[in-house]
Amino acid sequence: MRKPKLISFRKMLNEEMKDPQFKREWDKLQPERAMIRAMIEARIKKNITQKKLAVRLKTKQSVISRLETGRGNPTVSFLQRLAEAVGTRLEINFRPLAS
Repeated sequence: MRKPKLISFRKMLNEEMKDPQFKREWDKLQPERAMIRAMIEARIKKNITQKKLAVRLKTKQSVISRLETGRGNPTVSFLQRLAEAVGTRLEINFRPLAS
C-alpha cells in the first residue's frame, strides 16, 4: 500500500485559488481571517494564554478558543475589551477598494 502524498497548505491553497468561485469566497472571508490573526498575534506577543485572557475578560477559555478558530462572532465592544486586556488599542479601518 502506497502512502498518500502530503502537500503543503500553501500549495493546496494556490491550486484552489485557480477556481474563481473559491477565490471569491476566500476573499470575502479576508476581514475575518485578519481579525482572528490580529487577536492571536496580540495575545501571543504579550505572552498571555487563552485561559489567562479569559480570566481578564471574565469569560471562559472556550470563548477565546471559539473566537480564535473562527467559530465565534464577537461584538465590537468585546473586541474593545479584548484589545485593552492585551494592552493594545482597537482600530477599525475602511479602505478604498483597489481599482
